[in-house]
Amino acid sequence: MNRKPPALFVGHDIHRQAGYGPHHPLGIARVGPVMDLCRVLGWFADGACRTSPRATADELAWFHDEDYVNALRRASETGTVSEAVRRRHNLGTMENPLFPGLFERAATSVGGSLLAAGLALEGRIAFHPAGGTHHGRRDRASGFCYFNDPVFAILRLLKSGVDPVLYVDLDAHHGDGVQDAFERDERVYTVSIHERGRWPRTGDAADTGGGRACNLPVPPGFNDAELDTLARELVLPLARRLAPGAIVITCGADALAGDPLSSMALSNTALCSVVERLAALAPAVVVLGGGGYNPWTVARYWTALWGRLSRQPIPDRLPAPARAILRSLRCDLVDDEAIRDTWLATLADARNEGAVRPEVIALLERTHELA
Repeated sequence: MNRKPPALFVGHDIHRQAGYGPHHPLGIARVGPVMDLCRVLGWFADGACRTSPRATADELAWFHDEDYVNALRRASETGTVSEAVRRRHNLGTMENPLFPGLFERAATSVGGSLLAAGLALEGRIAFHPAGGTHHGRRDRASGFCYFNDPVFAILRLLKSGVDPVLYVDLDAHHGDGVQDAFERDERVYTVSIHERGRWPRTGDAADTGGGRACNLPVPPGFNDAELDTLARELVLPLARRLAPGAIVITCGADALAGDPLSSMALSNTALCSVVERLAALAPAVVVLGGGGYNPWTVARYWTALWGRLSRQPIPDRLPAPARAILRSLRCDLVDDEAIRDTWLATLADARNEGAVRPEVIALLERTHELA
């Protein structure tokens, strides 16, 4: 069997800059530590890291309304919005605050996903951890997301003639913005595994997106054995039947045990395994980041995921420079006594096994009936 060419990492130093403000859940270091860890581990050799471009106005118009793009640019430049703009576009709120460099940062996330999709068309796995802003709407910000970069990755693939495209969302929150963006496009099928009852409180199992979506709202405490069951019995067989020309995956780290904004309990080992198995099912693969509000679990997951996608040996214990990066992280949402020793010294989590609960079996059976 032919193996894919080496995976490529898409990143930009703009994501090292502080954003959102000190009291926002995303006011933590996320992508910067991932890039730093990969560098000290020697995992960016041989040109494996590509720099994200910034999406142009013409590219942003593929999905977003021109009035919204212009409003976001002006708000970013001036640091203020009128009440009318705030109401119309959901900007300048506690959820979607204004901060220096906002427009450039958001447009660079879109540019990175466009680049990742182009690289995927070469038969590569392209990993863009600064992507995954899956709540953004055509004319407004939503859920900390100003633009919807997964939509642009999918559009880039579709414009190149790829059909169908499978979108799989492993974030703790329903991938509502992506599902709704393609609700009338028969070339796109979306799957979302997310915590039941969690914001935005959409993605019920009965919501099949007109036959083009599979939603799996899972209970709090969702464990590795339960993820394995849903993947083995439903998600992977569905992907094989669809035979997609490309797969786009959002890998939110908020599904991990220890995240302050979710009650899911997955290990990064289990999540990485599902991503790898999905990536084997299509010739073009884009892997994006997403949510994640514990800087230690975010950095370890996305670094370990890059290691596995790029075929690197995952060390049992990190070298001193890597441990220093993890020790330097801070987060007001995670109590000091809750910081685990393994978060400071390793990449790969021990698996979080557990029983496959009756409610997960019932969800699986119900979804089979709807599919």
